[in-house]
Amino acid sequence: MTSETLTLTLPAPLAHELGSATQDFLADLLARGLREVKVERALERYARGGISFGAAAQQAGVSQTQLARYAYARGMEPPTSEETLDEELGPAPRPTVPSRSAQ
Repeated sequence: MTSETLTLTLPAPLAHELGSATQDFLADLLARGLREVKVERALERYARGGISFGAAAQQAGVSQTQLARYAYARGMEPPTSEETLDEELGPAPRPTVPSRSAQ
């Protein structure tokens, strides 16, 4: 992965707290924070009715199953589809039909 230098101006207490952090730690912190912000914004747009749940997941850069977990954690009730249930619980057992020769 290529990298670029980014210069930020931070409030003094935050700069002091992060002053001894490693590059890897700061990159991880920013990546996690960015993901959380994307998820929050996508869920807000979904809750307002501005986008579908699938579009919200795409906007957040996560699967619908992952977005559903974030939604539940925030007290939201995401839509449930057969695909989401299969991902969460595994494929449902299909009923077996006895063959005529077994009767």
